[in-house]
Amino acid sequence: MTIQSFIPPHRILMGPGPSDISPQVLQALSRPTVGHLDPLFVGMMDELKSLLKYAFQTENEFTIAVSAPGSAGMETCFVNLIEPGEKVIVCRNGVFGERMRENVVRAGGIAEVVDDEWGTPVSVAKVEQALKDNPDAKVLAFVHAETSTGACSDAEALGKLAKQYGVLTIVDAVTSLGGVPLKVDEWQLDAVYSGSQKCLSCVPGLSPVTFSPAAIEKIQSRTTPVQSWFLDQSLVLGYWSGEGKRSYHHTAPVNSLYALHESLLILKNEGLENAWQRHRDMHEKLKQGLAKLGFEFVVEESSRLPQLNAIYIPQGIDDAKVRNHLLNTYNLEIGAGLGALAGKAWRIGLMGYGARAENVALCLRALEESLAQ
Repeated sequence: MTIQSFIPPHRILMGPGPSDISPQVLQALSRPTVGHLDPLFVGMMDELKSLLKYAFQTENEFTIAVSAPGSAGMETCFVNLIEPGEKVIVCRNGVFGERMRENVVRAGGIAEVVDDEWGTPVSVAKVEQALKDNPDAKVLAFVHAETSTGACSDAEALGKLAKQYGVLTIVDAVTSLGGVPLKVDEWQLDAVYSGSQKCLSCVPGLSPVTFSPAAIEKIQSRTTPVQSWFLDQSLVLGYWSGEGKRSYHHTAPVNSLYALHESLLILKNEGLENAWQRHRDMHEKLKQGLAKLGFEFVVEESSRLPQLNAIYIPQGIDDAKVRNHLLNTYNLEIGAGLGALAGKAWRIGLMGYGARAENVALCLRALEESLAQ
């Protein structure tokens, strides 16, 4: 077998992630590699922290990019903030709420689960009752934007509740960062993680995280070591937060961080509010077109994410056959359903650079043609 260079086709990525990447970000990725302790790279890291603070809307000093994908950002938050035997209230309204529960158990914690139906937001009333019933709870964990269903929960109200009952929050913002309002400081959120490949439209493999002073205090006052050496943020502090000469922790993904810097700069230049509005506008275009084709959304409009559109597959339509037709005929990728929605729904992403009118038009035309066949 002769192996040649891998040259992928140009796909239009309208699934749940990764999203389309702008040419500027891809160009940034190809710039010359420098050492991860090079003074110029260290300067870029400081700019990257500043840009991440803007994206998260926070002044948290410890705001960095974990050198691994969003799932590692999730694990970073749980293994650092939970000690064995501690109780955590976990909100589960989709696949990623369940992953939070698994992280609690693996960290030796006790998970008290608040369940809501898939496709609905986390119930603030149920969470408050759980906090009342579990006064010894240390953390409230919830997904802001549930990628498996397209439901957006009220992070502001949940953050306020957590502060009222004296618990820290761990928040999954993998699909929300850059796509819908997320105000870490104003909403009093403590540990928030995201991914580079969704609304930031960067290459997969990085996880922006931010920790409040209260979360850092919790990490520094632990009585047991963090179970993961690599994800132990007390060790990473000296690399991302050290003054002057940085301490060595691991070899950072230099070129991927160039790309994240560029994608965040694009977001800053557009303006967060403008980016949020663009996602809403493109969602409206898609919604109107899908209605004409007879599609129904999984999530009610009041709690629907504009950047992740879950729609029911019409009766008698072959899920995989349509998605394969879109991929092979139009180079267009949409996502299959996950978990309880597997085989029942498609997930159409309008994320970051991919939230453009031409993508919406192509998707609608391709779906119409595929259904006609």
